[in-house]
Amino acid sequence: MSQSTSLADLLERVLDKGVVIAGDITVLVADVELLTIKIRLLVASVDKAMEIGVNWWQNDPYLNTRVKQLVEHNRELEQEVAALRNATLPTVETRLDALETQLEKAKAKTPRKKSEKP
Repeated sequence: MSQSTSLADLLERVLDKGVVIAGDITVLVADVELLTIKIRLLVASVDKAMEIGVNWWQNDPYLNTRVKQLVEHNRELEQEVAALRNATLPTVETRLDALETQLEKAKAKTPRKKSEKP
């Protein structure tokens, strides 16, 4: 029973304080580096990890559904912006010409009073 208690104490201490394990593995063939693997392992409680600024799981779209929704919404907005940039929108001059034409047609259809000059 004392062994399980000491194991529990050890686990509590590791999670409370945190443990970092780091190492590099390099594969060389004829003095040519083919592969390097860098291993960084942090074992700590969630509270301790957040305290030291390790919170990558909160912004990972595969682990956080809210982030996944925001990423998708952002992608949709980017597509809308791209579509708007590529759309052929009438210039101010073109729109002004169209409005002047409509105004002239409206004036031509309006009956004139006898006192008005053409």
